[in-house]
Amino acid sequence: MAGPQFFTPRSVRPSRPRKRFSLEEANKSLPLVRRIAADIVRTHDEAVHVQENMERTDPKKRADLQSKFEQAMHLLEDYVDELSEIGCELKDYQTGLIDFTGRHKGHDVCLCWKLGEDKIGYWHEMETGLAWTATGLDLAREGITR
Repeated sequence: MAGPQFFTPRSVRPSRPRKRFSLEEANKSLPLVRRIAADIVRTHDEAVHVQENMERTDPKKRADLQSKFEQAMHLLEDYVDELSEIGCELKDYQTGLIDFTGRHKGHDVCLCWKLGEDKIGYWHEMETGLAWTATGLDLAREGITR
């Protein structure tokens, strides 16, 4: 049985032009990205628990839980905006999956990183979403540029 589903926030600020990262630049940004991704995963988990509690609580007593849920949604929006300011994009709230845009053979690709990983180890074509086109490769040797 799938867990509760709820609306995940989108940034309310205008989107920035896409920044292109070299593999080295993306890896250098990971200490900050790692902290933000950890905050996102933790806050998302808290929001899911609050939502589950709201569903089991008497409707007359939901106001406090609704307030906590809304606070979590605002925090998530802020964290996603922080990632956007760095130049990367959150792909999954539960796992902390992040994409950085890089260049490979003259076209944009996604450099993929997930919370818990030491460095970027995957990339895929922009159009293929999460279908990995390469795993465990020496990305620098593949010519990932900005």
